[in-house]
Amino acid sequence: MAAMDRRTFIAGSAAWLGCTASAQAFWPFGRGSEAKAPEEIRGRVFKGDAPEQLWPWSHEAYRYEKMGDGRVVCGVCPHRCLLSPGDRSVCRSKVNLDGTLYSLAFGNPSAVHIDPVEKKPLYHFMPGIRVYSLAAAGCNFRCLNCQNWEISQFTPEQVRHEPLAPETAVAAAGKEGCRAIAYTYSEPITFIEYMTAIARPAKAAGIKNLWISNGYINPEPLNDLCDLVDGANVNLKAFSDEVYRTLNGGRLEPVLATLKTLHARNVHLEITNLVVPGYTDDLQMVQAMCRWIVENLGPDHPLHFLRFFPQYKLDRLAATPVSTLERCRDIARAQGVRHVYLGNVPGHAGNHTFCHACGRLLIERHGYQLPQYHLKGDACLFCGAKIAGVWGERAAS
Repeated sequence: MAAMDRRTFIAGSAAWLGCTASAQAFWPFGRGSEAKAPEEIRGRVFKGDAPEQLWPWSHEAYRYEKMGDGRVVCGVCPHRCLLSPGDRSVCRSKVNLDGTLYSLAFGNPSAVHIDPVEKKPLYHFMPGIRVYSLAAAGCNFRCLNCQNWEISQFTPEQVRHEPLAPETAVAAAGKEGCRAIAYTYSEPITFIEYMTAIARPAKAAGIKNLWISNGYINPEPLNDLCDLVDGANVNLKAFSDEVYRTLNGGRLEPVLATLKTLHARNVHLEITNLVVPGYTDDLQMVQAMCRWIVENLGPDHPLHFLRFFPQYKLDRLAATPVSTLERCRDIARAQGVRHVYLGNVPGHAGNHTFCHACGRLLIERHGYQLPQYHLKGDACLFCGAKIAGVWGERAAS
């Protein structure tokens, strides 16, 4: 679809809603061959980087303030980007054109797949269901270990994409038998306009909405999302503000506030912590994090410790020793976290769900297969203890 002059695109933007993306077209688009590796910019806007033209489906941004002098302030995340006309946001997906803030990530996903819900990872949310996963380019973090940097660290214009209307995405999810739509891979906060435009009709159609996020969001948009989201996995990247600033280009406190809000709003919540050697493998920090989780959120939110493998700008580090992950798991259990998992360690017992009361195996996981399932509703089949989660309709084996 050709670009359109920014002063006239609104008049013709309705046409894109008729696009008919096939439910069979699932794309890991990646970046275009012309794209160059991104400059290391942490917490700074891109001056004068806005395109001269917009796609017809570009969308006015959500929750921003016009300053009266042509500048705008984005209110979605704690960066609160102050953009003059022609500037681009830290997340790369918002631009100020003539004093109006636009999202370039609306309706043009850079990846669409069907995944098992366990891949998110969500282990206590309707195990075994298929989820329709999508992402658009951009991220408000600059993680040195990013696993999806070829879409998260580029602009929407630099990655290959296809137009996909919100209603078309919902219809495709239903056609493929997906019980949920997951906003994932990159950072959904940066395409929040698109996410909410999909989530509303999905909710009306009985399809669940899953938010896989770094949690770096302001309170007002977070509360809006809580009205639409059924489950979330938040990546608590470290329990240190210094590490957050160095490793990720953000701050710790807004993420902790997000976790508290999700808990208070009764959104199903699981937490991920990637154990990066030399950055987040300090066991005293892990202990403090687990203590905070239990004291502020309670013992029932599943906690996933993920094994790091060399990625992006940390490609010279060694993978996390499995023994370190096992020590993290022991620490979390000692602090009172009831359900602790080890990710990226195939075949390990840390992939399984055990009853916190009687210790019996409840859900066995081999990859994304579930050969054993011993829950009756939300209760342990052996002792009757309640197991926190959203368990769906699966019968115990």
